Amino acid sequence: MQGKTYVPEGETPVASQIGATLEALAQTIANRRGAGEESYTYRLLTGCEDEPLKKVAEEAGEVALAGKDVEAAQKSLDAHRAAAGVPPEYVERCAKRLDDETDHLRYEAADVVYHLLVVLERYHIGIDELAAELNARMTPEERPQGGALIVADHVRRRR
Repeated sequence: MQGKTYVPEGETPVASQIGATLEALAQTIANRRGAGEESYTYRLLTGCEDEPLKKVAEEAGEVALAGKDVEAAQKSLDAHRAAAGVPPEYVERCAKRLDDETDHLRYEAADVVYHLLVVLERYHIGIDELAAELNARMTPEERPQGGALIVADHVRRRR
């Protein structure tokens, strides 16, 4: 794992961090169908259809903006490193900004994934079905061994 992640002491790392996390999150979201109005997820699952759809669009926009901020921070760091006579503290400040912007991008990406999973749950599309759709877009060599595919009668491609 990278230096920004860890597995709590005494726990055994799972084979697929993203797989285990998405499965647990999808199950948590599905379980919220039985929660009450006090649950934000319940309200997204059962309330006005526009709310979760708007949230996916909003969060996707925030991911795009955060990505631009990471790009700008990287360019600034590169420029400061390449310039002669730039004090080391300026370079360190730029490196810190890049690290902060990267952390923010990760945060926003998690928001869009959560809201996307809520939309999928709202319309009864499980993560295995989503995985099959993604697998269908890979070549046989790229697709994970044993990975599901979409049944031909359910493949829908809009032009």
